[in-house]
Amino acid sequence: MKDYKKYYLLPATPEEIYTALTNPFTIELWTGEPAIMSTEPGSEFSMWDGSIVGKNIEFIENKKIVQQWYFDGQADASIVTIKLHPDKDGTSAELRHTNIPDEAFDDISEGWNDAYFGALAEFFEGI
Repeated sequence: MKDYKKYYLLPATPEEIYTALTNPFTIELWTGEPAIMSTEPGSEFSMWDGSIVGKNIEFIENKKIVQQWYFDGQADASIVTIKLHPDKDGTSAELRHTNIPDEAFDDISEGWNDAYFGALAEFFEGI
């Protein structure tokens, strides 16, 4: 199991980023895929046509998102924590993803950089 931590600078306010990560309609705009998402702790979520699925754990509006991501056959919970910090250039998003299966680490870290935060940055740069 591996952990991944990285900061991303995004050209939008923490409120805009929070909405983009928690509103299923906004998620669909920047991912191009339908999403199931709720800010209700304990609710299930799905993104990228089921490529990412899990359970929502905690939300602090405009500041923090905590989710459990499911990996088949994994005993230990894989936890994603995203903290949003105001920055003079928009938002500094602090990502911490724990207990990533070794065989999935490269794909997951690349996905965070390109498909997730990369797509989010491109979406806001295009507005």
